[in-house]
Amino acid sequence: MKSMLKFIGVLLLTAFVFASCSKDTDPADVDVFAGTFKGKISYVDSEQNLSTDAGSVFVTKVGSRYDFRFSDGLPDLTGVEFEKKDDNTMVNVGSAGTGLITINKDKLVIGYTKDGRTWTADCGR
Repeated sequence: MKSMLKFIGVLLLTAFVFASCSKDTDPADVDVFAGTFKGKISYVDSEQNLSTDAGSVFVTKVGSRYDFRFSDGLPDLTGVEFEKKDDNTMVNVGSAGTGLITINKDKLVIGYTKDGRTWTADCGR
């Protein structure tokens, strides 16, 4: 009887380990996008034209909203909303701004205009 209980316990533990290590997790559901990206960044508005080849962007995600915190005194780009288009693809939604923002675990590319202000970035990890 003891050996039967041990056997059942081992089977349950094995099933739990395999279930918790599922490879079906969609990377878009994981916050792999959050963190610091380094590279070329710029910002332009009617009063300023700022850029650097050695800048950084710190990306945070809250729900479907992303905030992009720029280094070197460049204003931040906050509240950019995304929705899931299909597996592993996020697209910008809403009318707050226009442009292209692509992000994955290794690369961040921004070309975004909002209220007459433009942010760009070509960064990697």
